[in-house]
Amino acid sequence: MSATALPKLVGRRHECAVLDDVLAGLRAGQSAVCVIRGEAGIGKSVLLEYVAVQASGMTVTRAQGIEADMELAWASLHQLCAPFLGAVDDLPEPQRDALQVAFGMAAGDPPDRFLVGLAVLTLLTRASETRPVLAVVDDVHWFDQVSLQTLEFVARRLLAESVAMVFTVRDPEGEGALAGLPELRIGGLDEQAGGELLEASVEGRMEPRVRDRLVAETRGNPLALLELSRGRTAAELAYGLDAAGLASVSSRVEQDYAGRLPSLPDRTRTLLLIAAAEPVGDVRLLLRAAELLGITPDAAPAKAAGLIEFGESIRFRHPLARSAVYRNADTAQRRRVHQALAEATDPVLEPDRRAWHAAQASDGPDEAVAASLDEAAERARQRGGVAAEAVLLERAAALTPDPGQRGRRALAAAEAHFSAAAPERATELAALADLCPLSPLDRARLARLRARMLFGRSRSDEAAPLLLDAAAQFTAERSPLARETYLEAISATVFAGRVHGPHGARAAAIAARSSSAPPSASEASDLLLDGVSTLLADGYELGVPALVRAFAPFAHEELGNRDAAMRWLLSVPVALESFIHHRWDLPAWDALSSRAVRLAREVGALSVLPPALIYYGGVQIHHGDFVAARRMIEEADAIATATGQAPHRYATLVLAAWRGDEAAAAGLFEEARTNATEHGEVSLLGITSYVQGVLYNGLARYDEALVAARAGIEHDGYNFTGLSLVEHIEAAFHCGEQAQARDSLDRLVELTRAADTGWARGVQARSRALLTGSADEADQLYRTAIDELAADRVVVEVARTHLVYGEWLRRVRRRADARDQLRTAHQMFDRMGSLAFTERARRELLATGEHVRTRDADTAAQLTAQEAQIAALAAGGMTNARIGAELFLSPHTVEWHLRKVYTKLDIRSRRGLAAALVPARADGAGTAAPTVA
Repeated sequence: MSATALPKLVGRRHECAVLDDVLAGLRAGQSAVCVIRGEAGIGKSVLLEYVAVQASGMTVTRAQGIEADMELAWASLHQLCAPFLGAVDDLPEPQRDALQVAFGMAAGDPPDRFLVGLAVLTLLTRASETRPVLAVVDDVHWFDQVSLQTLEFVARRLLAESVAMVFTVRDPEGEGALAGLPELRIGGLDEQAGGELLEASVEGRMEPRVRDRLVAETRGNPLALLELSRGRTAAELAYGLDAAGLASVSSRVEQDYAGRLPSLPDRTRTLLLIAAAEPVGDVRLLLRAAELLGITPDAAPAKAAGLIEFGESIRFRHPLARSAVYRNADTAQRRRVHQALAEATDPVLEPDRRAWHAAQASDGPDEAVAASLDEAAERARQRGGVAAEAVLLERAAALTPDPGQRGRRALAAAEAHFSAAAPERATELAALADLCPLSPLDRARLARLRARMLFGRSRSDEAAPLLLDAAAQFTAERSPLARETYLEAISATVFAGRVHGPHGARAAAIAARSSSAPPSASEASDLLLDGVSTLLADGYELGVPALVRAFAPFAHEELGNRDAAMRWLLSVPVALESFIHHRWDLPAWDALSSRAVRLAREVGALSVLPPALIYYGGVQIHHGDFVAARRMIEEADAIATATGQAPHRYATLVLAAWRGDEAAAAGLFEEARTNATEHGEVSLLGITSYVQGVLYNGLARYDEALVAARAGIEHDGYNFTGLSLVEHIEAAFHCGEQAQARDSLDRLVELTRAADTGWARGVQARSRALLTGSADEADQLYRTAIDELAADRVVVEVARTHLVYGEWLRRVRRRADARDQLRTAHQMFDRMGSLAFTERARRELLATGEHVRTRDADTAAQLTAQEAQIAALAAGGMTNARIGAELFLSPHTVEWHLRKVYTKLDIRSRRGLAAALVPARADGAGTAAPTVA
């Protein structure tokens, strides 16, 4: 797409140099992103045109945000992709299907916007293989929400592609859009440049004082200088502009455009109003609407007045010209124009636009129009346009004459706004629905929505009773949503860190157990609810076996479509918390979290991929693979940042504790406590106490470990209580607090007896060994603990047991045996990168008379988390294209990372990866032992 020639830019040398650098890098094969920010009229669009003109030898694609299009899902993204849609059939099937559904080219399940984003990234990347691609994207603040989110995702994933994206965003309207991307902030022209521009636009010579006053009054805004001086002579401007009042430059410019309208013929003003109301710029549609209004189109006066331009499409000189035209028409004129546009719009090809224009033409309730908006909202939902669905439903509710139907549509609009991350609008629509006569089932939906909104704001216990009330209402109506809502109530209290409070998880479990709720849409989820409820209501002896019965159906449930997959993914956290902290089942943790990561990638569900990665990272920590854990945590953080989610800190805290880096951990602990107290994420207090117990036990600061672990026990949340007991027993033993240690051991036995897994039996045996008075019994218990923990691959606890066993052997003067255990512990912890426990083992070895020299770091550890992940997948035989699809990267970016990997590992190709990446396994296989002198 070519651009037109530009006049010489005044006073923008620095800005042009920045954009020239973007193009120079693009020609050299480097990707780039630049967000041009500034107020209306400051020159953003002119700079965008500048970079397009300079992009010789490149493919330039454009998109422009249009205010009236903000409610149409994917409309803005469709503009950008239009030149490349001929290649859509060449995309990988999941990407192709997602893009076609989003753009209305095919029917299907609502696509995840990030899978659509990957499809767009692939389209742009493949196009760049022949010529560099420059995407110029104007007025991002007027993009529909899903297009904006998707393009932001694409922009954050560019790295090694010959693709550049340059955006313009108007401040303050778009202040939050594209935050964190490289930006170029545009201010007004300085006195010299502003004066030069002004003198070139007026007739006659200006007095310097007048010129400088005009530049100051407009704050150097180029559009204001050009438009407010347009057609005026130097003499007419001699007294400067009217600077009275506090109107912004943009409003002054809009007023100037509005001042040109009265002199135009009526038919021209009507033609302009049609063009302002229909942002597509379709000349044929404009002519059909004009014909319906009985006018002969005459655009020449508007063109002469500098309001509009004609070409292949109709284009206003500036968005402020469009808004001036639309705002200066009265309500009746707007409705007449929208009615004509509705009648002129093809009901088959453009049903949504037709419905929207009909709605804008309505002067009161109209069920036919409301029904057409309802249908348009459903089409938007099927395309994944949740924000568009919400707005269409909101307008439908406003036009619905029947109060009951109005309430149902308002409730649906509130639910859609909540899903679209617009809680303020959701709250307003929920209030409207509450004023209408709703059915008992809809009342339950409203109660559930309000509880979800409350939980989203504060994550406090207050949401649980509301969810319980909603679940009871669903039960009374025999709705399958009842059991889902009970599970949500339990999940809410788990997150809030309470079990035994008046509205805690146990109360939710008892309510679920005693209800007559019908089955949900998922038998596996129902079994999970039964297991969790039995655990909380009846205790471990009955609850743990019920959880075991739920595992296989839940872990292997057939998921026939994306909705089923999403329901499963949203249930996984409750399942994992149960199997981790009550079943003590690391293999189940591994199976569920790995499936969640794989499934989230397959369906492109980046909204749930970060927590899935965090849980899977926790598995790697317990397997002793801290490098893999760090890789998953960093990927989760990167995706959360790119998608605007809050970071997930649980695995980060656990990893920091096991690594034993006190300085790094301190900031994380403080951040967790702040989130717990200020945002209601009280479960963070439980995990913080547990991980401090791990850290201080590793550092052999047992008095501090004792205090921290005891706090974790007293917190008594759904999770981390058992793990805190393990830390408390060891700390209490070393502090001589035998009574405390034995109390905690009794409770640990109670928690682990029903679980009967290698993990549970192992930590119980080690804890017993610490406290027994019999040397023979202690020796056997330590060996049993090692065998049991190794069977479940709880490698960090295996190493820990070797260490504690070695310390005991040294105390009973069995030095030779102690050295064997301590060497193994030192070796395992050193390979993991567990600094504190490695040092603790080293000191114990020194006490036996040996000197230890720590091994050099693995070469593979020099890789970044993403490099290590890509290298591992490539070593496993994946192609660059498949790796890109797995990690939401382009193949070019994958190859770029691999070249860096080859350099760091000193190999020439992927054939050498397998040997270079032999993992530093913590179980002792495949690596050299530390040097012991």
